[in-house]
Amino acid sequence: MCRSLAGFGEIASEGEKRPPPVGRFSLRTRKQVHVPNVHLRPYDFEVTGGALSEGSTAETIDLVKRYPKARVNAVDGVSFAVAAGEVFGLLGPNGAGKTTTVGMLTTRVRPSGGTALVGGVDVVRDPVGARQQVAVVPQRSNLDRSISIRDNLIFHAAYHGVPGRERERRADDLLEQFGLLDRARDKPDFFSGGQSQRVMIARALMHAPRVLFLDEPTTGLDPAARLFVWDRLRELRESGVTLVLTTHDMDEAAVLADRVGIMDHGRLLALDTPDALIGTLEGEGTLELAADLPADGAVVDALGALAGVERVESVQIQAENGAAETPAPPESQPLRVRLYLTGGAALQVAPAAAVLAEHGLALQDVKLGTPTLEDVFIHLTGRTLR
Repeated sequence: MCRSLAGFGEIASEGEKRPPPVGRFSLRTRKQVHVPNVHLRPYDFEVTGGALSEGSTAETIDLVKRYPKARVNAVDGVSFAVAAGEVFGLLGPNGAGKTTTVGMLTTRVRPSGGTALVGGVDVVRDPVGARQQVAVVPQRSNLDRSISIRDNLIFHAAYHGVPGRERERRADDLLEQFGLLDRARDKPDFFSGGQSQRVMIARALMHAPRVLFLDEPTTGLDPAARLFVWDRLRELRESGVTLVLTTHDMDEAAVLADRVGIMDHGRLLALDTPDALIGTLEGEGTLELAADLPADGAVVDALGALAGVERVESVQIQAENGAAETPAPPESQPLRVRLYLTGGAALQVAPAAAVLAEHGLALQDVKLGTPTLEDVFIHLTGRTLR
């Protein structure tokens, strides 16, 4: 029962008291925020919590986590603060420590050192109070499949002490806003991935958290469902909800996040706005070249020897449906390569074309590329698979 009510798998530590029943909270009207041309309405309810730490709703100070028998720290002295109403993206390769960091902020993982605060509440000193400030939307559905989606929302609110009539009103209101009220009595087994994601976000909002943590919020969703979720997250931000999302989708982070933190090996490598991070690679770019005939390794070596070229890699031809074609032997495939540059791409077109001409090839196509957040990610974390 506790698993269904908790909604995101909270585990009480030994000797920890569960949140008291109805009456624990002070409900008060929250100032309405006008959000034009959107469907999701601002909260008209708020759970009172601790005083915020200098305007931050989530903060880590020299946060450390070391698991038993581990040789290194999973999280190694990470410090950052997320402002109220901010969308904060936490990026990193597999094993970087971002999931552990979020686990400590949401009380699921106990820190080995440092401080983690949510809504001004220390997660170690008052884990129950901290859980009232946050909600988590996991990557995979953890809805209770034995009950309706409306009951999933109501039980989550009951766990957090929301009064009976209020939680029923909130459930209907949120399901309507997420376009699911007409299916309120259906069980989760009958929902698509995108619909389940909408249900989980609605459930997370039932106790009016200050901070909403989302793990890969659009993984596996079709384009329409993805855009719907993006729109709802933007509306939540306009309503004053702080969002912390972990994602491997660099486009998603660039579009949604006000600031991005990039982690690797348990440490925070960079923290800034997406544009500012991309600006650190200013002057760098890519140049994609396509020739009319196949070529041997001598051509690739000659291109790589050009001034300002960091490396050269082959580009696989895409089929009409967007999938990669079955690789053909190099000797039978027209040359198509991408040059990674330390300077502007436009200045390298003429030298590259001259190299192709020297080897009897004609330039058929040219694509100039500018740095993206993905390039920053690769630059900081490398290309090694984890």
